Amino acid sequence: MAMSTGDSSGGPMSEINVTPLVDVMLVLLIIFMITAPLASHRIDVKLPTANPKATDAKHFEPMDLAVTADGAMYLDDREVDENQLKAALAVAASKSPQPELQIRADKTTEYKIVKKILSDAKGQGMVHVGFITTGKE
Repeated sequence: MAMSTGDSSGGPMSEINVTPLVDVMLVLLIIFMITAPLASHRIDVKLPTANPKATDAKHFEPMDLAVTADGAMYLDDREVDENQLKAALAVAASKSPQPELQIRADKTTEYKIVKKILSDAKGQGMVHVGFITTGKE
C-alpha cells in the first residue's frame, strides 16, 4: 500500500474553499455599513462651556492634619485632641463643597493612630481624604 503524497488520485480533499466565505463576509460588511448610520439617533444637547479663568467662590482650602511620631495631632498648625478633631471634622463635613482632609503623618507613626483618624473622619461624614508624602527616598 502506497500513501498518497498530494497527487490528484481521487482521495478526500483536505483544503477548504474560502471564496464563498469571503463573498458572504463582504456582503455582510456592506449591509452593516449601510444600516449602521441609519440606526444612530441624533439628539441635540446643549453642553456647558468651561471657563478655566473663572474663580469658584465656594472653594475651601484643604484641612491640614499633621500627626507626629508620638501621636500628637496638629490641625492647621494648632494642636488638637481627638474630640476637637472630631468636632472640626463634623463642621467641615457639613460644608458644601466639602474641603479635603490632608493627612501628613510621620513615617514612624503607628498605623493604628492613622487608622483611628481615618475612621473618625469617615464617621463624621468626611468624603475627601488624602495623604501628603515626600517624593524622596
